[in-house]
Amino acid sequence: MNPISHPIGRITGATSIELGDVLQSLWSGYGVIQRATLVGAEPRHVIVKHIDLSQTRANRRGWGGDVSHERKVRSYQVESNFYQSHANQCDSSCRVPILIGLEAMPSESGWLIVLEDLDDQGFAQRKSKVDQADIHACLRWLANFHATFLQSTAAGLWPIGTYWHLATRPDELAAMPEGTLKRSAKLIDTKLNAACFQTLVHGDAKLANFCFSEQVGADVAAVDFQYVGRGCGMKDVAYFISSCLNEQQAAMQQESLLGYYFQHLSKAISSRRINVDFAALEQEWRALYPLAWADFCRFLSGWSPGHWKLNRYSDQITRSALEQLGAC
Repeated sequence: MNPISHPIGRITGATSIELGDVLQSLWSGYGVIQRATLVGAEPRHVIVKHIDLSQTRANRRGWGGDVSHERKVRSYQVESNFYQSHANQCDSSCRVPILIGLEAMPSESGWLIVLEDLDDQGFAQRKSKVDQADIHACLRWLANFHATFLQSTAAGLWPIGTYWHLATRPDELAAMPEGTLKRSAKLIDTKLNAACFQTLVHGDAKLANFCFSEQVGADVAAVDFQYVGRGCGMKDVAYFISSCLNEQQAAMQQESLLGYYFQHLSKAISSRRINVDFAALEQEWRALYPLAWADFCRFLSGWSPGHWKLNRYSDQITRSALEQLGAC
């Protein structure tokens, strides 16, 4: 019997567990995600995230060591905290998987997280190419998520969200080529962190972390909350756009996509009866959009300087951010 079958049984009450093939290996080999079929318990299918933190590992781009390991350990603690204490605030407009249970695995310094299977809830599609309706669905999810957690204290989560946050990436900063962006990294970070209007950001809102239904234009669900924490919503929006549009598309659609996001953020805030000066929020966050891009490009230029996302559009919007700061 697989050694994780017993804890899955304790969590779910199942009398028998059939573990399926590995759906995904966690970054840098820190575990796996599998689907499990349960006998004698409901729901019939669950998703099991098995996290093994027993040793440090180098990732596939060569980054590793204690700083990287400690960041990943913290990220899984944050994800567990999110599912236990925050996910129940997410309604159908920003759907996330329901936590069934979790259990520590002391021998591995890790744990099991057992979640509902979103495939069984109608979100069975994962996409590498998207159309406008798909992009809009993801932006609606972000708008509703940001509205739900507007001015949240982020208890138990990252005090500053996103996996590329400057304070957690000293090695990548050191590896950056000398220049204005590197010299301005701290100022960009400070400006983003000083935003008057803060929410929870997903922190890794790439296309691959959204789950789609077969119904065209329907709402989506999202997974992978290792880097959820406080921040300006533009961090998620910029990163999402970078994950699914090329440089020409991002440039041509920037204003229309921002307009769509803010339209639905306004609706989401109104429907939740949140007392906030939306005009002031939109003005602040629109001004921070170039800085959110520049912040991500700062990370990429140290982590993977030849990355395809470092293109003419990202260069242009980064220059705009630096000019905004008076750094050029």
